[in-house]
Parts: sequence; C-alpha cells; structure tokens
Amino acid sequence: MSRNAVLWLAALVVCLAVGAGVPAWSQTRVAARYAVTAEDLAAGRAALASLAVRGRAPSTGYERERFGQAWADADRNGCDTRNDILRRDLTATVVEDCVVLSGTLDDPYTGVPIPFARGPGSAEVQIDHVVALSDAWQKGAQTWTAAQREAFANDPANLLAVDGPANQEKGAGDAATWLPPQRGYRCVYALRQVRVKAAYGLWVTAAERDALNRELNRCVVATVRPP
Repeated sequence: MSRNAVLWLAALVVCLAVGAGVPAWSQTRVAARYAVTAEDLAAGRAALASLAVRGRAPSTGYERERFGQAWADADRNGCDTRNDILRRDLTATVVEDCVVLSGTLDDPYTGVPIPFARGPGSAEVQIDHVVALSDAWQKGAQTWTAAQREAFANDPANLLAVDGPANQEKGAGDAATWLPPQRGYRCVYALRQVRVKAAYGLWVTAAERDALNRELNRCVVATVRPP
C-alpha cells in the first residue's frame, strides 16, 4: 500500500471515530446541563431503595375519573392545574385571567423548543404525569381515597409540560418500558419518578427498579469550582 493510501486510510479512521463520538458527546453535554447535586442523587438512591418491589396489579377498574376532576384548582389559587404548570414551565408566556395564551417550551423530553399557542394546535404541548395515573393505579393507588388520588393527579411534583407526541408515546409506561428520547434528561426523570413514588408509597416492579437504578448510575453530578 502506498504512503498516500495509508495516510488516507488513517484520516478516514479518525473521521469515523470523531463522527461516532458526536452523539455521545452531545448527550454528555445535555446530561451536564441537567446535572444534579450529590445530595439530590443520594436522596434519589435512598428513595429508590425504600420502594417495595412487587408485580404489577391488574388495571381492572382504572378510569381517569378515579383521580378526580381533570385539572382541578387543587391549590385554590383561582387557576386550574394545567395552566399553573404551563405558567411554571413555559417562558415568554402571555397570560390572561389565569389562562396561558402563548409561550415557549424548552421540552425536556426531546430537547426541542416548542412554541405554544392556545387553539387548534395547543396539544403540541401537553402536561405529563411523570408517574402515570394508570401506572400508579396498578402499583398502590387502588387502595387510596378519592381525595388522595385527586391530590396525586394535581401534584406539581408529578407534573411536567412536555412535547405532546412524546407524551402520547409514553402512555402509561413506567421506566422499564419508556424513557425520554433525550438521554441527557433521563437522570432527572428517574429522580422525579422515585421521589414521587416514595412520597406516595407506590411500589415498583423488578424491571422498573433496575431501569431506574441504571439511570441514576448515569447521573452527572454538579461540581462547584473553587473561587
């Protein structure tokens, strides 16, 4: 093989190696953007360890209505829960009498900015129950009172404005069956799930526990540079 051919082959190998590393580097940058503190991660690990591991109960009897009125004004601030979360998670919002008319969502699930405007296309932004209501029903919520289920359905800690199609794709999936497409956000997503489940005494399946533990092991811990 000629010297020029060797140099060309070496250059090709380098280019392929760099190209292969682009997605991983991109995801690392996203993960760094969503870095968590060591205390947050420790609390998440403790919460996960506290969860009972059991099989999924049947979904028999589940209806959305079992969790009360959709988007009730649970905190009695005069605005329904959906608009409360839109106002919290969107930027550059225009609000009229509690109703969010427009804004922009920096979607955590896909990493894509989504313009929101109330009207025919407003379903492009949806409010996700991070721990899905049906999943909660099958893992402990069947035994709750109606008031407890309504509080859970409207708890801001379990609610997130997200890309509509991604939310539809998730459905009632748990961490063993669905995770955000944006891998760098998965640590934060896992932390939210374990904290909510621990707070409400819900259980996890073995596969779900393993998936949550795997994502916690991939978390990027924020470091503070000395002055």
